[in-house]
Amino acid sequence: MANPLFDHLFGRHAGKTTPFLHLPDGRTVTHDAFLKQAARLAHVLSDRGLRPGDRLAVQVEKSPEALALYAACMQAGIVFLPLNTGYTVEELAYFIENSGAALVVCDGAGAAGLAPLCERLGAGLETLNADDTGTLIGRLSEMPDSFDTVERAEEDLAALLYTSGTTGRSKGAMLTQRNLLSNAETLVEYWRFTADDVLLHALPIFHTHGLFVATNVTLAAGGAMIFLPKFDLDAILDGMPKATAMMGVPTFYTRLLGDPRFTRDLARHMRLFISGSAPLLADTHREFEARTGHRILERYGMTETNMNTSNPYEGERRAGTVGFPLPGVEVKITDPATGRTLPPGEVGQIEVRGPNVFKGYWNMPEKTREELRENGFFITGDLGLIDDRGYVQIVGRNKDLIISGGYNIYPKEIELVLDAQPGVLESAVIGVPHADFGETVLGLIVPRPGETPDLDAIAEAARASLARFKHPRKLIVVDALPRNTMGKVQKNLLREAYADSFAALGS
Repeated sequence: MANPLFDHLFGRHAGKTTPFLHLPDGRTVTHDAFLKQAARLAHVLSDRGLRPGDRLAVQVEKSPEALALYAACMQAGIVFLPLNTGYTVEELAYFIENSGAALVVCDGAGAAGLAPLCERLGAGLETLNADDTGTLIGRLSEMPDSFDTVERAEEDLAALLYTSGTTGRSKGAMLTQRNLLSNAETLVEYWRFTADDVLLHALPIFHTHGLFVATNVTLAAGGAMIFLPKFDLDAILDGMPKATAMMGVPTFYTRLLGDPRFTRDLARHMRLFISGSAPLLADTHREFEARTGHRILERYGMTETNMNTSNPYEGERRAGTVGFPLPGVEVKITDPATGRTLPPGEVGQIEVRGPNVFKGYWNMPEKTREELRENGFFITGDLGLIDDRGYVQIVGRNKDLIISGGYNIYPKEIELVLDAQPGVLESAVIGVPHADFGETVLGLIVPRPGETPDLDAIAEAARASLARFKHPRKLIVVDALPRNTMGKVQKNLLREAYADSFAALGS
């Protein structure tokens, strides 16, 4: 086809008056109306000078128009770069400069702060607000509601999503047409999605989970979404009787279980609950099943690969595991030192290969070679095992990455902020278990001799320079950090020592 991703996910719904988005205000957006809006946006982007292969950086609140902007990029062959709405201007500067974004679309409230940066970098700037206003929207009325889809090949870049390593230097994961389409089509079949499904969608759409899993699967199946701006417990409970499926992070499910209105009767219309982006506690699995009769389906994916494994739709969904490799995806456990494949039951690094695995890191050939082997296997950085029944278990990470509420957090970035504060000699940031978020951020601070750091002032400094999801939930002063004979901080010992810091739900 001329444009595999657009044609299979979007274009095939042209002319269909079937519901696509059910909105909180009671409006319904049909598949055809959504595509016409996307076409108008594609014209706007084209008129702004964007050409196939150019990058569009987007930091906006979730809305139907924001989703249509994704579709417009696919139709026009523009590389879509969604950015977390919590990022500060200081953080955005790297992403915009590194990607060479030709145009930035932001919320109107952030335009004044971004304008000098965009001018310096030679990027255009438009605004798009959640209430369907902004400079981008103002251009739509004069645009045609059809657009000639740009030809793209399977290996052409479709999206650029930034991830990172423990050094804090972000890496742009290059996702191709084939990566995204193959994964969506596999998940539709594996999770039994059809045009009759209505997905309860409360995830952000700047993240793989909400955009390339939830949305792409719904589009590939031809179904509809109850499209909520964010997780709102009342809205979720109100929408559940009208839905058939839900995708969420563990926080969603612990919040539901904490409300007595969430009952077996309320969930009786549901077909499937899926959890990902962070580990789901076994207790949550058990309590959810006891309450509703449904066993949550947990799966495993990451920015560079989308989904790799999943517990089965039919068959045993085992708590504490992420199921089996998806059809067409290979998973192996290897010795981190030698790369040798390990036998079942032994812990090693998880490597994956398949059509879902990304093309490499944007402008980082050396980092790509380090993590993406010549034979196509990607070294995920996660540690795990495959048990005697073939289920994959993730037991930790060989990087100090923290995953909190589905968001990747890199300790080094936070430590640099903490270390720069008055009275701080050094710091260590770790992830500790949290019932709602899977993990949360804990900061350990060693004071300078004879000084007493002001923890409130340090916390305020972190809030000023870091996105909210990176803020340490707690700061603790310690005398010293444990180190090995090479002088490296032993974060594994810190994680063990502070594992119960947030044992109570919602702490």
